[in-house]
Amino acid sequence: MCFMRKYSGRPVELDEVVVTDGFWKKEQELVENTTIGAVYDRFEETGRFEALKCEWKEGMPGKPHIFWESDITKWIEGAAYFLSKKRDPVLEEKIDILVDRMERYQDEDGYLNVYFTVVEPGERFVRRTDHELYCAGHLIEGAIAYAKATGKTKMLDIAVKYIDLIDRVFRIEHSAAFDTPGHEEIELALVKLYRYTGKERYKLLAEYFLDMRGKSARDSTYDFADQEHMQSHLPVRDQKTAEGHCVRALYLYSAMADMAMLNSEDALAEACQALFENITEKRIYITGGIGSTYRGESFTFDYDLPEYTAYNETCASIALTMFCKRMWLIEADGKYADWAERALYNTVLGGISLAGDSFYYENPLAADPRRNRFNSSRAQGLREHLPILERVKVFDCSCCPPNLIRMIGSIGEYMYSSSGDTIYTQCYMSGDAGICLGDQLIRLSQRTEYPMDGRVEIEVETKGVFKLALRIPNWCSDHRIMVNGEQCSCDIWHSYAILDRSWEKGDRVELILKMDTLFVEANRDVVDVAGRVAVMRGPLVYCAEGIDNEDLPLRDIRLDPGALPALGTRVIAGRTLPSLVLEGTLRPEMQGLYRRYTRNREKISLTMIPYFAWANRGITEMNTWFLAD
Repeated sequence: MCFMRKYSGRPVELDEVVVTDGFWKKEQELVENTTIGAVYDRFEETGRFEALKCEWKEGMPGKPHIFWESDITKWIEGAAYFLSKKRDPVLEEKIDILVDRMERYQDEDGYLNVYFTVVEPGERFVRRTDHELYCAGHLIEGAIAYAKATGKTKMLDIAVKYIDLIDRVFRIEHSAAFDTPGHEEIELALVKLYRYTGKERYKLLAEYFLDMRGKSARDSTYDFADQEHMQSHLPVRDQKTAEGHCVRALYLYSAMADMAMLNSEDALAEACQALFENITEKRIYITGGIGSTYRGESFTFDYDLPEYTAYNETCASIALTMFCKRMWLIEADGKYADWAERALYNTVLGGISLAGDSFYYENPLAADPRRNRFNSSRAQGLREHLPILERVKVFDCSCCPPNLIRMIGSIGEYMYSSSGDTIYTQCYMSGDAGICLGDQLIRLSQRTEYPMDGRVEIEVETKGVFKLALRIPNWCSDHRIMVNGEQCSCDIWHSYAILDRSWEKGDRVELILKMDTLFVEANRDVVDVAGRVAVMRGPLVYCAEGIDNEDLPLRDIRLDPGALPALGTRVIAGRTLPSLVLEGTLRPEMQGLYRRYTRNREKISLTMIPYFAWANRGITEMNTWFLAD
């Protein structure tokens, strides 16, 4: 497999960019003002924070869970991204109390896991399936984020002490009962720790976990699963198809991409490329969701993309965006940002309510309340697994809410990347950035109403000589570029329009992306949506809810892909969102179960809203794929 690898890509870090306005600023304000506090309160109520006191004994309520610590440290990490932009002493005090509790119960040798400290102290590093290393990875990420935001290093000191123990037990002594993490995450966290501290041993430990995967005879898995579930069926460089638990998989692939970059390694890069292509060409939903089944929260097989039972865990799409961000550093190609924004604007945002205080773990493509009501009325052993139809405040496994906080809090990192003398625009949003290109500090100011509108304006605020590579999204059929009011033409390279010039302070670039409404069909091997179309405008996938459509039978509606939809707006949960009105047809009602086929149709109008906004007005039918005339 041959593709363009440069290994010179550089991310634009959070301290180099600030989101100033527009769509993502509103999302950040919602999370800052509502979600951080709401998730904290739920974690307080459910005993997660109390568990850090390490006072639980057999017979007491509030028994710690094996992954509660990851919930806590992800929440800290997400909160830290907001603290990096605006200090908040009340929020910092809450975090400092949690860090003090970690410090008090950390063992002298550095071990830090509540469950294995108070519930099963004799089982440390014995069961690969029990998330010890996963929790340690999120501890690292939270500690680095908090140190960067506040300058406080106590949590980082705690993390380093624990990781030094893990390094000794796993890489040096091999005294643990297994060799690689059951739930990947620590690998990418170790790369972050290496980059932050410069200490080689953290890179070596990350390499050890990657290189041992699929080679160890000591790496067991769950009783109900095979090694594919944990991506341990093959050495990482031999993995070419995405298998098993989706979140684990994408965290692993992210670490593989990190290591390929650090070592300029073709074999790892080629494996990452093959995995990306397998996912995005055969195993992903149109919304950027991944995971076809709740059984193991897993990938299944090529083109198996059911609608009503689609799992599409919110965390899996977040992990996908993380993988995409790393891949665009290895290879300058707009396809990575195309899929990152598809996931961000649809399944990721679909995971949080418009009010900011309730969440989805699963993100189906269709919902039928009748089916859920019947299912819930059955005896437990007769029920099928169906996604819930209303978001909830907290889950027993509540990984998604704090993951959303950290994703939205760090969204500015998805604006740009750089390589050599080139700045690449990746995901468009309003924000200011200061980007180092060699000895030049280039300041850019971007303004846009994207994804509602396709106009993007970028002002160059410092004089310099560099290339500006504007991503032309794959949904865009036409575009115009203006520099200082004059239209210009430029070469398109791997979906980027390259502007190569000597820039003056105050130069203005306008990119106008034609934002048509698209009707999209799937490969005919996706049997669940054969003969159906989905509707997109820009990166947004649209769906229809019964509440907007007089409870018409949405699955029976036929759309004409040649018709021109009307653009409008809909106020949902106090927010004004874009909507589409399309003309369609519906079969007339009938008596009985069957009748002779008729071509008779009645005309109807169908109102559609962005997929991320569904299920914010009570339980109602929802549909994404429609019959096509």
